[in-house]
Amino acid sequence: MPRKALPGEALIDLRRRLSTLPLRSPSRKVIIQEIAALYGISKATLYRALSQHMRPKSLHRADSGQTRCLPTAEMERYCELIAAIKYRTTNRQGRCLSTGEAIRLLEQHGIKTPEGFVKVTPGALKVPTVNRYIKAWGYDRHVLAREPAAVRFEAEHSNDCWQFDLSPSDIKQINKPSWVREDDGHPQLMLFSVVDDRSGVAYMEYHCVYGEDVGAALRFLFSAMSAKALPGLGLHGIPKMIYADNGPIARSHIFQKVVGYLGTELRTHIPAGKDGSRITARSKGKVERPFRTVKEMYETLFHFHEPQTEEEANAGLQQYLLRYNDMDHRREPHSRMQDWQSNLPPSGVREMCSWERFCTFAREPERRTVGGDARVAIDGVGYEVDAELAGETVVLWWGLFDNELYVEYGEKRFGPYYPVGGPIPLHRYRKHRKTRHERRAERVEALAGKLELARSAVFGGPEITLLGTEPVTLDNKPVVPFADPDPFQELSYPNAVAAKRAIADYLGMPLAKLSADQIESIDTLLVKTMNKREIIAWARQHLRNIASR
Repeated sequence: MPRKALPGEALIDLRRRLSTLPLRSPSRKVIIQEIAALYGISKATLYRALSQHMRPKSLHRADSGQTRCLPTAEMERYCELIAAIKYRTTNRQGRCLSTGEAIRLLEQHGIKTPEGFVKVTPGALKVPTVNRYIKAWGYDRHVLAREPAAVRFEAEHSNDCWQFDLSPSDIKQINKPSWVREDDGHPQLMLFSVVDDRSGVAYMEYHCVYGEDVGAALRFLFSAMSAKALPGLGLHGIPKMIYADNGPIARSHIFQKVVGYLGTELRTHIPAGKDGSRITARSKGKVERPFRTVKEMYETLFHFHEPQTEEEANAGLQQYLLRYNDMDHRREPHSRMQDWQSNLPPSGVREMCSWERFCTFAREPERRTVGGDARVAIDGVGYEVDAELAGETVVLWWGLFDNELYVEYGEKRFGPYYPVGGPIPLHRYRKHRKTRHERRAERVEALAGKLELARSAVFGGPEITLLGTEPVTLDNKPVVPFADPDPFQELSYPNAVAAKRAIADYLGMPLAKLSADQIESIDTLLVKTMNKREIIAWARQHLRNIASR
């Protein structure tokens, strides 16, 4: 709608009437109110029209904005080079080479560019002129460092993307932490959080940690993905993607492995300074903003009653999250929890596995050398592995949440192994079963004793002949069930050969001694399943009488 404009004659008459009155006269206000009511405008509009009436306009030369010392294209090229020199020499404190020094370099030494060598004629460029055109054409530091326009994204369905982050609590620490390291002092109270990108539903927990602890992060993710006891905390299920920053947790090899076993993609934003002037972490606002809300609406109440333990702080936090998730969605006319429930994917929520199964995924690799007694020690706890691994350099996969150990040597994995006690008592000594390497060494030793060499080979004569040699041989919504990846082959055999070896070990005899019908039934079973428990149960039921013969 166009603004109402006052006639010029009315403004001239009004200015004349006001000029006859003192500056602080109450009559001036009365005249202004009358004129504004007469023309149907506000007093602010009238005052603005008076200030702009008969104001002299600035005049410019006909060649305003055009360079006179050099052609415009050449001047802009030099300004671009000087801006590039200043950008190249900028340090983290924002200091850079001055315009005068940049001009001196171009005049005395020149600079090599992709288009060729550039050298400026001495005296052609002046510092004030270059600075004026650098600012006018947008080559100054403030314009070049300006961030590009933000692009907002949002997931299509619930659980498509969870944003994960952690933040120190404002109270820093609690009086009675669940555990304390004697050498590191008091642990820090950290707030862990995941927020569903589509609905904004959040789940948070307090944990006492020393820095960004991977074990605490994995325990928190298990709690976030599992079904909750409180109905209002409905966020659960395995998400398709987790978006996090480039902190120690996201860079942890074990964290990446566990997230991969769950079938979730882990994405991190580009590190700072890797994408020009764009701040790459600004897309985390959906998880950063709830931190501020919790610290302002919940943690401020700690001034009245400060929590003494982790459990007490989390109990109050869960009650607050019930109210937070029941608040309005950022753009939809319903609550966050209603938006999460109404936008679940058509395939349903992917169910989380049990804690015992989750513990088997959380394993950290470590390269160690097995001792001569086929034992390794981790944090003072001894494990006894297969005898054939004695003296070998292996990769240990030890669990963060359980006491099982897996060993990887070459292409094979062994285990699980459990902690063992001290040395075996004197009168209860037992020896290890002979390994494949030991059996090979015995065969070579026996073969060496049977070798015979012709006397002529030592004292001259025909070719050397070896006698007695034998060949050497070797051996609500729909719920998607949890897809177990079985990374350590605990539940099933990798192939039919490994399954047949296990059956032979169980029977204590080679399978070649079985009848043709029994071997055929074993092949039929292995086509149907590779599950360890089912195969051993079948062998116990159908082949148990063979081993006793």
